[in-house]
Amino acid sequence: MIEDKNPQRTPLSELGEFKLIEHLTEQFEINHKSTVKGIGDDAAVLSPEKKQIVVTTDLLVEGVHFDLSYVPLKHLGYKSVMVNLSDVYAMNAMATQITVSIAVSNRFPLEALEELYEGIETASRMYNVDVIGGDTTSSTSGLIISITAIGEVDEENVVMRSGAKPNDLLVVTGDLGGAYMGLQILEREKEVFKVNPQSQPDLSMYTYIVERQLKPEARKDIIDLLKQLEVKPTSMIDISDGLSSEIMHICKQSNVGVDVYENKIPLDPQVISTCEEFNIDSTTIALNGGEDYELLMTIAQEDFPKIKGNPNLTVIGYMTEADRGLHLVTRAETKVPIIAKGWKNFNDKETE
Repeated sequence: MIEDKNPQRTPLSELGEFKLIEHLTEQFEINHKSTVKGIGDDAAVLSPEKKQIVVTTDLLVEGVHFDLSYVPLKHLGYKSVMVNLSDVYAMNAMATQITVSIAVSNRFPLEALEELYEGIETASRMYNVDVIGGDTTSSTSGLIISITAIGEVDEENVVMRSGAKPNDLLVVTGDLGGAYMGLQILEREKEVFKVNPQSQPDLSMYTYIVERQLKPEARKDIIDLLKQLEVKPTSMIDISDGLSSEIMHICKQSNVGVDVYENKIPLDPQVISTCEEFNIDSTTIALNGGEDYELLMTIAQEDFPKIKGNPNLTVIGYMTEADRGLHLVTRAETKVPIIAKGWKNFNDKETE
């Protein structure tokens, strides 16, 4: 495919804020009965029927959360929605609406924002959420994306981090470490490109892990699966900052300890081979990598027969009394304390 060397670049100043919002959101459709009024007024109007409302928000900042030298804008729009939907599903709720706000510098033409919103529209359509509002403003420091997601859940089905009990099983969906290793591949190829701008990376050996980084999927399917299996987790959280961090959150909120078995942690073969290539330990990556957007949950032991053998769910440990602490049981059957070393938003100086 021949690349257009002179793509059209329409300055955002040609539209102004209101026409820009109207232009970027004209493809969005309303599908939920609870959405009474979406885009086009001072505020959206929602009317859920006898449900509890779940609300979550995330901020993505250029240079901190994403690098546009290798992240396509369409993928970025898609991922920014997934980040928020994942938090809704972690409450055992169904996402119904999102708002989208962006701050953008004048280096971005209209066509770039069209790509970003194409990804947002694709995600909202595939996951059946209504885009009901948001805002746009100028930025002096690149692109900033803020998305708020809203979900609905019956009161008796809400799952929080605080419900785990000793002897509950610790269960994870999918596999771990892929997103972090995909990031390592992209960062490596970026450095190669800096040295030789004529080179084009061959990512065919890394398609799975690169996709895990650039186009993650929130686990809406797991919420449907748990309902079908008639399993209500006792606690649940999404894995955004690394398995170890999320385990510690559940243990702290539920006042329990945990034993996690290293040989039970699910790893994709591509993660294992890429870790070997980089000479890093795959368990360390699974524990601390982050951005997998899988779900970590605890379930009562009596529910084990319902999930046994299901390829989407892996039992990786069990909860203990709080005074027994948080431990990883290694392949050599020794216990080591679990310490969170996941991705942090602030460095030490900023958090002192």
